[in-house]
Amino acid sequence: MGYFKKFLKGKLDFNWQLGIFLILLLGIPRFITVLQANKTGNYQFTSILFVIMWFLPYIFLNKAGRRAIGIRKPKSGLGILIGILAGGGFCAIVWLLGDMLYGTTVNNWLVYISNSYSLPQDIDWEAQRFTFFMIFGITSMIFSPIGEELMYRGGIHRCFSDSLGEHGASYVDSAAFAITHLAHFGILFVDNSWEFRVIPALLWVILMFLASRIFFFAKQRSGSILGAILSHAGFNLTMTYFIFYHIL
Repeated sequence: MGYFKKFLKGKLDFNWQLGIFLILLLGIPRFITVLQANKTGNYQFTSILFVIMWFLPYIFLNKAGRRAIGIRKPKSGLGILIGILAGGGFCAIVWLLGDMLYGTTVNNWLVYISNSYSLPQDIDWEAQRFTFFMIFGITSMIFSPIGEELMYRGGIHRCFSDSLGEHGASYVDSAAFAITHLAHFGILFVDNSWEFRVIPALLWVILMFLASRIFFFAKQRSGSILGAILSHAGFNLTMTYFIFYHIL
């Protein structure tokens, strides 16, 4: 069965070579743009990359290919709900662990991420907190969950699933996802210089790997990539809540 559009017939297939290519093709630019955003507070280019990830399955895959990566109607509404709750619940663990270990220092992953937010200084913060929470929360639930899940739990996962099985492929896409998130935390821009905090970075990568496994579980439980997207969105919304109501 062919999974790619006619103009790619015989040229591409779901295999590990394509999987590695996708990891590097979109992972490297994303890594660089996030590092830059940590300096400037401008996530415009990162958002553009996420939008590109949205459209790639529709540009290169036919209907069978899109179904193969999980773009189909969910089989279980309960699976969707469980995925959302699992994503949000795990984010609470991520926040609690960072708070217990590192408090309000930049070694706390969510504290460091919050420092990259571009927020106006001359406002009544308490009066506007909910407004900014909603703006950042809605944005966080749209761009990266759709783009990253279509890429990692979708295309990249499918490239490895034939040879490694579903769980083996999940280990690969989860590792790629986790390492890419070193750009968000681990390689820190502090006092106009770059630093690598080894232990906090290692903990962060492990947490992102586990989050990825939860998103995979949500996809499997719901029978659709939508489960992974909404689980990821639940994680991001919860992260935004902790940033705006417990950190900032």
